[in-house]
Amino acid sequence: MKHFRVQKNENTPRWLLSLVLVVVGGTGSVLLSVGFSEEIEERFSVGHPQAAGIMTLLEREILSAWRERGLETAYQRFRAYSGQMLDESATGRGGELTGNCRLQWYDQMLRNPLSAPAQAEQFTRQLHQAIVKGDGPTGLDQAFRMVREKLDQPSRKPLEIPKIASPDQTLDLVQNALIDAHRHYARALAPLLPEELGELVRQLEPVFVGQNRMGHTLADRPAGRRMCNLLEKLDRAELLAAAEALLPLTQPDFLHQLTQLPDQADPPENLPGVQGPIVRKIQTPVGLILIGGRGKNQYQLDQMPEVAAVIDLGGDDDYLEGTASFYRPVMVLVDLAGNDTYRSAKPGVQGGAILGVSLLVDREGNDTYLARDVAQGSAIAGVGILIDQQGNDQYVGIRRVQGHALAGLGLLVDRAGQDQYRGALWTQGFGAPLGMGILDDLDGADHYYTGGYYLDTYEETPGYEGWGQGVGAGLRQVSNGGIGVILDGGGDDVYEYDYLAHGGGYWCGMGFARDFGGNDRRLGATLKAYDGAERTQARFQRFGVGWGCHYALGFLFDDQGDDTYGGTIMGLGMAWDDSVGVLVDFGGNDRYDATGGLTQGVGAQAGLGILFDYNGQDVYLGRNQGYASSTNTYHPSLGAAGNFSFVIDYGGKDEYGCGAANNAITQRGAAGGFIIDRPHHDETAVLGGGK
Repeated sequence: MKHFRVQKNENTPRWLLSLVLVVVGGTGSVLLSVGFSEEIEERFSVGHPQAAGIMTLLEREILSAWRERGLETAYQRFRAYSGQMLDESATGRGGELTGNCRLQWYDQMLRNPLSAPAQAEQFTRQLHQAIVKGDGPTGLDQAFRMVREKLDQPSRKPLEIPKIASPDQTLDLVQNALIDAHRHYARALAPLLPEELGELVRQLEPVFVGQNRMGHTLADRPAGRRMCNLLEKLDRAELLAAAEALLPLTQPDFLHQLTQLPDQADPPENLPGVQGPIVRKIQTPVGLILIGGRGKNQYQLDQMPEVAAVIDLGGDDDYLEGTASFYRPVMVLVDLAGNDTYRSAKPGVQGGAILGVSLLVDREGNDTYLARDVAQGSAIAGVGILIDQQGNDQYVGIRRVQGHALAGLGLLVDRAGQDQYRGALWTQGFGAPLGMGILDDLDGADHYYTGGYYLDTYEETPGYEGWGQGVGAGLRQVSNGGIGVILDGGGDDVYEYDYLAHGGGYWCGMGFARDFGGNDRRLGATLKAYDGAERTQARFQRFGVGWGCHYALGFLFDDQGDDTYGGTIMGLGMAWDDSVGVLVDFGGNDRYDATGGLTQGVGAQAGLGILFDYNGQDVYLGRNQGYASSTNTYHPSLGAAGNFSFVIDYGGKDEYGCGAANNAITQRGAAGGFIIDRPHHDETAVLGGGK
C-alpha cells in the first residue's frame, strides 16, 4: 500500500484539515482520509486526540469497500428502506412500530446510518468534556444545553452563575434556587388537565416500574401508551429549567462557602424526624431548609414533608427515604463531608424523582447508596441528579436506577474514587421514552454490574435480563425509545452485564458507551446472581457491546488500554433488524471473546454492524468476524442488500478465528461481509500530523 501526504505550509489555514490519499494496492480503489489540525486537537481535551479523524477514516474505508464490490446501490436501497419505515410508522401505518415519543436525533441518525458513528463519537466526547468541566462555572450548564438539543427542547442562553463571597450568601442562593425551581415546575404541569395530572400521579410508578419484570415492554401496555401520550403533553423544557435553577448549588465556590457556616446553635434546634445537631432552620415560601451540624445526624426525610432542602456540614450521616414527587416536587440534599449512608425502600429518592426534580450533592467521603427503584440520578417525568465529588462509593438499586430517565433527565456523576455500581433492570445510563439517562464516572478503577435478578424473556436461551450500561430503548407496542449514556474517564474497569446491555439501542432508541482510559474487562454474562449467590442460570449473554436491535442504534468506544470484550451471541458491533451496531477501539492489544453466532462486526436482517480496531495486536475468537448472510427474512424486499458486516483492523499482527489473513481484504459470506486488515498507519502520515 502506498501513502501520499499533503504537507502543510505557512499559507495553509489552521482550520484546514490535511488530506491524505491512501491508494489500496491491488484494487485500484482510492480512499480519502482526513486528519486533525493542531487547533482542533487543542480544543478537545478528552479521548483519543485524533478520534474525529479516525472516525472519518472509518467512514471512507466503508465507502471504498462498497465501491470496490459495487454495493453503493445496495446501501442506498437499505438507507431508503429505513426512511420509508420511519415515515410510515410516524403516520400510524407501521404496525407494531409507531411514531409516538420519537426523538428527532434518533430519526436523523437512522436515516443516515453511515454518518451516525462519527456523530456518536463527537457526542460522547463533548458530553464527557462538559461534565469534566462541571466543577467549574460552565460545565454542567453546557451538558444541560446538549441534553436540551437531543431531547428536542428549546435552546437557551448560558446560565449566569452568581458569585458567592460569603457563607450568608449561600443560604440566599439556596432559597432563590428553590423558589425558581418550583416556579418552573408549576409551568411544566400547566398543559395537563387536572384529571390527567391525577392519572400521572397515581399510575406512573406502578405502570412503568412496580408491575414489571422484563425490559422490552410493559406488563400493562395500554396503560403505558396512555401514560406516554400524557407525558408528551408535559412541558419538559420547563422541567429541565427547574433543574437548571438548582445548578448553582453544585458549584465549588458555593460548596466551599457552605463549609464556613458555623455549626453551633444557641439554643439548639430540634425537629421531629432528625437525630443529631441541627444548626439552623430557614422557612421559605416553598418549604423548609435545614442546616445540620458536623456531628452524626440521621434524617428521616419522609417524616418531614415540609423540608425542601437539607445541608449537612459533616459527620457520618444517615439519610432515610427523601422522595421527590408531586407532593414534594423539589428535593435538595447537600452533604459536605463524612462517610454517609443513604437508604430507601421507596421510589424517587437519592437524586431520584417521579413527577418532580431532585438534586443530591455529596462533597466527600466513602458513601453508600442503597435503594430499590427510581433512585441515584433517575427520573420518571422529571429530573434527577446525583453528584458525588470524591470517595470510594457504592451504589445499589434494582429498577430504573443510576442515571436513568423516562420523560426527562437522569444524571449520575461520580468524580473520583473506586466505585461499585449494582442494578438489575433499566440501569447505569438508560434512556427510556422521551428521556436521557447519563452515568459518568470520571476516575478510578470501577465495577459495574447490571442484571442477575429477573429471568430473561427468551425461552430458547438461559440467562437474566440486563438492560443497562449505556442503553436507549423503547417499549414494544407502547413507545419509541430514548437516549442512554455511560461514560468512564479512566481506570482499569470491570463491566458485568446480562441480556441487552452495554452500548446498545432497542426499539427506536439509541445507546452510547465510552471508556476513555484503562485496561477494561467487559465480561458478558454476570459472574454471580444479583445478591452475590451462585447463578441459577447458565452464563449466557445476548445483545451486548455496541449493538442495535429493532430499528435502533448502539455505539461503544474505547480510547486506550488492553481490553477484553465478552458476550455469547449477537454482540460486539452487531446490528439486527434495520439497525446499526458499532464498536470502535482506538488503541491497545485487545481480545474479542464472544464466540457465539452473529458476533464481531455483523449486520443481519437489514443491519449495519461494524467493529473497528484502530491499533494493536488483537485476538478475535470464534469464526464469526464480519460475516454477512445472503438472506433477509425480516425484510424480504431488500434481499441481501441490507446485510452489511465489517471488521476493520489497523496495525499489529492480528489473529482471526475464521482464519482471515493480515494485510488483506477478505469477503465473508455475501458480498456485504468484510474483514479489512491493514498495517499500522503512522499517524504523522495518515492523519496529517507531523512537525
